[in-house]
Amino acid sequence: MGMKVMLIALAFVSVVTNDARSEPLFENDAVSLAATPGPQPLMVPLTLIQGAASKGAVCLDGTLPGYHFHPGFGSGANSWLIQLEGGGWCNTIRNCVFRKTTRRGSSKFMEKQLPFTGILSNKAEENPDFFNWNRVKVRYCDGASFSGDSQNVAAQLQFRGQKIWQAAIEELLSKGMQKANEALLSGCSAGGLASIIHCDEFRSLLPTSTKVKCLSDAGFFVDAVNVAGGHTVRNLFGGVVNLQEVQKNLPKSCLNQLDPTSCFFPQNLINHVETPLFLLNAAYDAWQLQESLAPPSADPSGSWKNCKLNHAHCNSSQIQFLQDFRNQMLNDVKGFSGTSQTGLFINSCFAHCQSERQDTWFADDSPLINNVPIAIAVGDWYFDRKPVKAIDCAYPCDKTCHNLVFK
Repeated sequence: MGMKVMLIALAFVSVVTNDARSEPLFENDAVSLAATPGPQPLMVPLTLIQGAASKGAVCLDGTLPGYHFHPGFGSGANSWLIQLEGGGWCNTIRNCVFRKTTRRGSSKFMEKQLPFTGILSNKAEENPDFFNWNRVKVRYCDGASFSGDSQNVAAQLQFRGQKIWQAAIEELLSKGMQKANEALLSGCSAGGLASIIHCDEFRSLLPTSTKVKCLSDAGFFVDAVNVAGGHTVRNLFGGVVNLQEVQKNLPKSCLNQLDPTSCFFPQNLINHVETPLFLLNAAYDAWQLQESLAPPSADPSGSWKNCKLNHAHCNSSQIQFLQDFRNQMLNDVKGFSGTSQTGLFINSCFAHCQSERQDTWFADDSPLINNVPIAIAVGDWYFDRKPVKAIDCAYPCDKTCHNLVFK
């Protein structure tokens, strides 16, 4: 159980620079990195939402949005897990125009089938609490965490994330989700932010008798200062919010107090979410280290390059900077964690997205806090078996991490 695992990511392409060629290697791609010999994962086909265009619910390029659905069975036949896909954002016209040529902006380029692993697995030994639920992965092709509602006619861009979200949920309700006894809205990275934004709306669309909760995996993007004293993610989020008119779909209770960009940050959203919410995050989130704290624009001399590729190469002052980041994250969730219905699993790992990868969700050597793996912690919280407020000791104490190492 205590074996330390490092996942080697062979390529890493920047996600959020103003260079339009931004494509993440953190969500779907990370699943393939973890491929190990053994039983082949369930492959689930893509379904396009045929009625979506008439509702204005289209990808950046105007193509139909889609999802992957595997039906539940047995005791899980009336339980539903909705996983919102992640994959960065586009914050400029140029960047969104490029995104139209990828699976993140057009269903023309989406994989026709995806592996269902981790929280999406249909095997009890891989996913003890949710294996027999109806499990859905909603594809991400709007570039604003399923929350924009605008367009740019000149650039032929449709910013329709909110409508895509609504069309997907409407279709799933008609496929049986309106009779759900239990439902869990989850998502990873940009999809983890979306699961926070849409949590209360998801609750409102289901019967009051349905048990509804939400899980955000690697969606806690901190409004942090980078190594040069700048605000990389605030600038990125500001571009996304303004370009795609995201403020239309953010909580009014937040907008009454703060500017729209601030209300796109989870630290300012979580206290406005009334539905039970679980935050799963690595304290040294690999994406935030790469793209928020030490992006190339903030580190022109490259002094952070080796530390970003492999945390073992960070010097003492760099580690201290990362400890300060962890402390900011823990401070940001303090009030949230004080309420009984919330859940937390913040492990001191250099990771990103731990619910969909089998090796991090539930395996013989999965990451643990207090000897409990992520899948069991989430299940304990969802089914009210016990409260879960799992916060790891600081690096380097955790020997169970599956840390991402880049080459």
